[in-house]
Amino acid sequence: MRAVAAAVAVALAACGSSSAPSADRAGVASDPGAGLPSMSLPSPSPVPAAGHELYGFVPYWEMDDTIAAHVAASPLTTLGLFSVSSTSKGPVDTAQRGYKRITGAVGAAMISAAHRRGTRVELVLTSFGASRNRAFFARPSVQDATIASLVALVGRLRVDGVDVDVESLDIGLVDAYGTFVGRLRSALVAARPGATVSVATGPGPTGVAMAAAALAAGADRVFLMGYDYRTGSSEPGAVSPIARADDGASLSWTLDLYAAMGIPPQRLLLGLPLYGMAWPVTGPTVGAPATGNGVAWIPRRHADVLTGPGVTPSNDPLEGVDVYFVGSDGSLAPPSPMPSPDPQPDGRAWSAVYVDSAATLGRKLGLGESRGLVGAGFWAIGYERGLPSYTALMNRFVAGDVAPS
Repeated sequence: MRAVAAAVAVALAACGSSSAPSADRAGVASDPGAGLPSMSLPSPSPVPAAGHELYGFVPYWEMDDTIAAHVAASPLTTLGLFSVSSTSKGPVDTAQRGYKRITGAVGAAMISAAHRRGTRVELVLTSFGASRNRAFFARPSVQDATIASLVALVGRLRVDGVDVDVESLDIGLVDAYGTFVGRLRSALVAARPGATVSVATGPGPTGVAMAAAALAAGADRVFLMGYDYRTGSSEPGAVSPIARADDGASLSWTLDLYAAMGIPPQRLLLGLPLYGMAWPVTGPTVGAPATGNGVAWIPRRHADVLTGPGVTPSNDPLEGVDVYFVGSDGSLAPPSPMPSPDPQPDGRAWSAVYVDSAATLGRKLGLGESRGLVGAGFWAIGYERGLPSYTALMNRFVAGDVAPS
């Protein structure tokens, strides 16, 4: 464990910081940039040619009667079925909604649609929360039961592998986590030759340590969760910023951290968000401060904003995100200048929506191209239903038609 901690310290030093983002998982209400010093980053080293694998997670709450057709129309190379988890005794919990959706008719339809298209399918195992993970990784017998249950379920569903999504892990448990990943892969491949194990890891030091441990144990791919840099309790901004004026953590900083830690680009996928955040703000200008907590903003639920006639978003070119301002009367404000002036009240309450379009996601996919990553991925497939520009971007990416940036 001391070797892992020392390697992370070296990686942070190489990235120009002795501090680190505080968020290592999607959905944790913390600000990764809080308290971080200025990050003057080195130029990346030369890397192999980029690949164009495309991984997409479908969460169980998006698994409805239309999701199989959407999967069939999406150019994914791997589909992650999110998710199942284990009971305190180890076996997969059959009472959870994720298990029921995945093992039911909707899950069967998605798996069939993906396989007809030539898309691999992985079953996602989740383990969230520090106390849960402390208990799980301290008990090898419980892990044995989880592995046996997962291997049996993979065989029953006839899927192609497992993705391990462990979040809020104590740094001292990274070695135990890596050992679990290796044991799972060995058991899975023994039962189903050609099966794969991937892992989802966060954007900070614990995430990169987990990625290193998993790869050393034989994991086939790392899905870097390059989002939730901002959450509801943060000030407004991109959930997946390319860079930040406040010197907080960003995609560029995280990619440098992973490179400094020696994570092989040919096994790394850059995960990006198909969602945004909306905050109440003082006025309709980019950079206006929040007056309350933000909430998740799912594009398919707001197609009227994204595709309405004459609607043009503002844009933050540094962070690489579109911004819409929605008034309490339902009106949309015209694009605001950058940098923003002090907002002037006009009697309406305003919400600022920071969300990625196909154009801004294209810039972020270009970051992966410039680093020679094996591919990219999205959280979450289904959030973009009814918005063909996102699917068109995915098609361009797998065809190699996204420029490095």
